[in-house]
Amino acid sequence: MTETIRVDIWSDIACPWCYIGKRRFEAGVAAFREAHPEVDFEVAGHSFELAPDTPLDFTGSEVDFLVRHKGMPAAQVEQMLAQMTELGAADGVVFDFASVKHANTARAHRILHLAAESGAQDAVQDRLFRAYFAEGEDLSDPETLARLGADAGLDPEAVRVALADDIYGEAVQRDITRARMLGVNGVPFFLLDQKYGISGAQSAEAFAGAFEQVLGFRAGASTEDHPADQA
Repeated sequence: MTETIRVDIWSDIACPWCYIGKRRFEAGVAAFREAHPEVDFEVAGHSFELAPDTPLDFTGSEVDFLVRHKGMPAAQVEQMLAQMTELGAADGVVFDFASVKHANTARAHRILHLAAESGAQDAVQDRLFRAYFAEGEDLSDPETLARLGADAGLDPEAVRVALADDIYGEAVQRDITRARMLGVNGVPFFLLDQKYGISGAQSAEAFAGAFEQVLGFRAGASTEDHPADQA
């Protein structure tokens, strides 16, 4: 009998750990399904803004933002980004921080909600991650988002409409509010079966182990519901 594990994921396009975490999560799912081909996954992405105070018209690099707006020493920032670049490479993720245009991601999150309506959220998220971290695209620019959305199968005019439609802005805010209610203050954050939380970009092995635990919890709950079956 087929079982389905529900996974809700909060992330931000401008979060390098979220990009790495997505790759590790996908590797964990692939490894788990090799052992459990009867298990399907229902994955839903949710919005989270790490730097909502970023001006929509901000012009500058990631280094500029962290130094000028966060007050971090330039040398520390450069070292941190170099380490992140190495970590990403180990998981097949390309980071080119020298080309990154730091951006407010509120508009990008609207497009992810639009994409979810047609089942294209995963493809669009991949395209936006790559555009932001490897290609130096400005994800606060509406026309850039329309073009990138089209790359991943969206109608560019639908993207432009969504950027001006408050329905999508409200959907972003609902995600952020729910994250706060769950006590989430950093991303990526994974919620399994709407009960079990995983914080951070864990290893593929850790994700696969967590999925095993979910099945174990379900089996235990089923046994408790039907004590006579223990005979």
